[in-house]
Order: sequence, then structure tokens, then C-alpha cells
Amino acid sequence: MSYFSDSLAGALQLITSFDAAIYKIAFTSVSISLIAALIAGCLAIPTGIAIALNSFIGKRFIQHILNTLMAMPTVVIGLLLYGLFSRLGPLGHFELLYTPTAVIIAEALLIFPIMTNLTISAVTSADPRLVPTLMSLGAKPISLAIQVAKQMRFAILAAIITGFGRAIGEVGAAMMLGGNIEGFTRTMTTAIALETSKGEFETGLALGLLLLVIAFLVNFILSWLQR
Repeated sequence: MSYFSDSLAGALQLITSFDAAIYKIAFTSVSISLIAALIAGCLAIPTGIAIALNSFIGKRFIQHILNTLMAMPTVVIGLLLYGLFSRLGPLGHFELLYTPTAVIIAEALLIFPIMTNLTISAVTSADPRLVPTLMSLGAKPISLAIQVAKQMRFAILAAIITGFGRAIGEVGAAMMLGGNIEGFTRTMTTAIALETSKGEFETGLALGLLLLVIAFLVNFILSWLQR
């Protein structure tokens, strides 16, 4: 018990003393996840709105695929991208492996189906009079989608925040594609795994506490938006 309490005290001291290494890792993790969430949002939100507003052959099949991708293990995404980005892979000449860009791509792919499904759910659960009213006023497909997005902006923002929360907790693909390079691709989750394996429990605990604080803030914002 004393070991844990001493480690907790040391972790709190690292946080309150604004240890440069700890906050550098936190900044890298937040920035990578935020960029991934924004990129995924720019693709997932229009896709989700288009799927929700239109009826077409294969719509149910696409939704099944999205549901399947939501449950895909992150190491599978990391494995597939590793094969693409490795030196012998088809995209090896871009030299993306072990860079923040590779981690961003992996996290964006990971949260894309989550954001898309949340957007579809938000649009389909909207007031059923919304779309017919907009169409009766002469809204074209693009303007219709824009107006629907405006009306569902809080739900769509919640989808982006949910994606960010999922991305910042990613460890498998981030470890495989980023390489856990200090000051470059080391995120909070990969650093926690590394520091714990090295026996640096205080550092890992400090990063874990910061990750919990970020998760709390994300959930607080989500609760506020839902109200």
C-alpha cells in the first residue's frame, strides 16, 4: 500500500511541478488525436448525412460494414497500415512509418466509422418534419445537407468529441506505426506502457492521471452538449 501511495504522491508532484517531459508527451498525444478527429470529422460527417438522407441499394450493407469496423481491433488497423507504409510496402516511398502522420492516419481510420454512425443516428433521430419542410422550401441536395448539419450541429459536435476521446486512448496502432519515439511520436498511452515496463511506475501513473483528466473533460463536454 505504501508503494502505491508513494508512487501516487510522486505522480502528483510530477504533474503539479509541470514536468516538461510529461507535458510534452501530453501535448503530442492531444495534438495528434485532435488532428485525427478533425480529419475524420470532415469525411465522416458528410458521409453520415448523405447515408441518412438518401435511400439506395446497399445502404443496409454499408451500415453493417460501418458497425463491423467499429468493433475492429486496433492492432488489425495498425497491421494493415504497417504493411502499406513499410519500406517494402506500396506506400513505403512516402516514408510515413514511425511518424506522427502515420499515427494520425491510423486514428482517423479508427474513429471514422464511429463518427459516421453517430452522425447517421443523429440525422435519423431528428424531427421527421425537418427534411420534408426543407425540401418543400426548394432545398437542393447540397443545401439540404448543410441545413440539416446546422440543425444537428450539437449532435455532430458530440460525434467529433467522441471520436477524439476514442483516438486519445488508442495504444495498439499508435505503438506499431509511431514507434513510441521520444519527443516525436510518443503518446500518453504508449508512454504509459513503456514506463510501466521499465519500472517507472510514477511516470506512468502521472500520465495515466492526465489521461483520466482529459477523459473527464471530454465526457463533461459531451454531457453539456446533450443537455
